[in-house]
Amino acid sequence: MSLNLEQYVSEFSAQNVNGEHLLQLDGSKLKALGMTSSQDRAIIKRKLKEMKVSLEKARKAQEKMEKQREKLRKKEQEQLQRRSKKTDKCSSDATEGTNEQ
Repeated sequence: MSLNLEQYVSEFSAQNVNGEHLLQLDGSKLKALGMTSSQDRAIIKRKLKEMKVSLEKARKAQEKMEKQREKLRKKEQEQLQRRSKKTDKCSSDATEGTNEQ
């Protein structure tokens, strides 16, 4: 509707075309859905291409963010392990010092 192609809404709805399905449509499938105007098909295909590019960018950004989070988790875990080792070493040094006295 935002593309001024509301005349196709009823057919798309009747065929249960949802967002995921829409992304899979090509020119011949659009034509089969009753989109006889090549200009209308071109508008839809251009918009679908833009949407796919946006989705891919979002997916890559999400992956990058997940990698950064994983890296941060590993770093925090390493710091905790180092602290734990220091604490254990200090405890064992203190115990040895008490035993020597």
